[in-house]
Amino acid sequence: MNETKPSWWLNLVPVVLAAGAAGLLMWWLKTPPPSYALRGPAGAEAPTVLPPDGADTADRQLISTHPPLPGVLATGSGLPAEGLGGAWPNFRGPNHDAISPETISLARQWPPEGPEKLWSIPLGTGYAGPAVARGRIYLLDYDQETLADVLRCLSLADGKEIWRRSYANPLRRQHGVSRTIPAVTDKYVVTLGPSCHVLCVDADSGEHRWSIDLVAEYDTTIPEWYAGQCPLIDAGRAIIAPGDKALMIAVDCASGDVIWTTPNPDGWKMTHTSIIPMTFAGRRMYVYCATGGTVGVDAVTGQVLWRQTAWEMIPPALAASPVPVGDGKIFFSGGYRGGSLMLQLTEADGKIDSKVLYRLADRVFGSEQQTPVFYKGHIYGVNPKGKLVCLDLAGNVLWDSGAARRFTKGYGPYMIADGLLLVMGNHGRLTLAEAAPTSYRELASAQVAGKESWGPMALVGGRLLVRDIETLICLDVRAK
Repeated sequence: MNETKPSWWLNLVPVVLAAGAAGLLMWWLKTPPPSYALRGPAGAEAPTVLPPDGADTADRQLISTHPPLPGVLATGSGLPAEGLGGAWPNFRGPNHDAISPETISLARQWPPEGPEKLWSIPLGTGYAGPAVARGRIYLLDYDQETLADVLRCLSLADGKEIWRRSYANPLRRQHGVSRTIPAVTDKYVVTLGPSCHVLCVDADSGEHRWSIDLVAEYDTTIPEWYAGQCPLIDAGRAIIAPGDKALMIAVDCASGDVIWTTPNPDGWKMTHTSIIPMTFAGRRMYVYCATGGTVGVDAVTGQVLWRQTAWEMIPPALAASPVPVGDGKIFFSGGYRGGSLMLQLTEADGKIDSKVLYRLADRVFGSEQQTPVFYKGHIYGVNPKGKLVCLDLAGNVLWDSGAARRFTKGYGPYMIADGLLLVMGNHGRLTLAEAAPTSYRELASAQVAGKESWGPMALVGGRLLVRDIETLICLDVRAK
């Protein structure tokens, strides 16, 4: 009987299987297993085990929500700056409009190297802007070595650290980490961290007052790229929009008690936008863009006064905050081809309603990241093509900065002071232009910072605070 020899490739099967098993064993031995931290008591040490590479968003969120608040307080050698009045106490400044109310005259021209640099300090990777009050700078940073959120109190005079409070928050960078600006009063500082930890401390000493883990308390879904919502303090209350279990909450800064909670029956989630206060028909309200639409919430009761779903966008496109422009009108803008929209509030028989006045296509105006500025009847902002533009309230483009001056999709911040536009480019070039509706008139431009200069600026006492992805810089922009 003739024997049939097996094909040559069958002889390789055992070898391949053995090699595969060995490789799988080596991969298993080298790859750390996922480690999910359990919530411990306040002040407990948190594990510093990160999720393995390739872990999904749910894994990262589960690990990063272990909140060892209130964290650890440490003091430094810095002292509050003396003789420098003024304040920039929260996102978009004293009046929540990115306009400096100071009367200090600013320089209209700069030397080639730009305004005088008074000091600079290194930061953790991120885009969080500073708040300033009583000669102190407050900035929510991230320490990559200790894997901790760090609230830093710095001297406006020289950048030296006065104190810091840090709490463990192990996570991986997602285009940086820190993104939010503290809200400050004479007594309190409130922060909202990248993993949705809310912290309130004493403004002078950094002593802990109260804290809330929004994920644990309200099932908050941490937005992609971490939280970008800046907290608001209004009438002694911290106003936060957790999403999920509560659309909005008001927390008494003195006690930490939740004063009111706005129901969220549709399950709208947190976005990167911030809550903006405004008054209409004699009622103080908070305007916020959640994932399913936008709302106006009564400042006294937390009741929804009006609700509008016309401005519903995919969450990553919601970064620019609402801009009240007077007479019950609110301007909204977004990225990812979201364009912009003007909303009109009306009041009848004690009820407030809203309607869409117009929409603008992305090619006319939208905003990828920063919030436009309303100034003397006109809207200023950088469109997705990187051009600085001036709009009237009917949505007409009165001018743009042209091809000669582009600002890279509007990733960098801008503000108005002393009738001037201060506009930061993506790679740290600061431009000075007139804030006027007649035409674009550039006065000066200089390289003052490095890459990804996205953090909102602050101006106090003629000192302009700017940041890039890893440095905080103080510039003297006063007229000499």
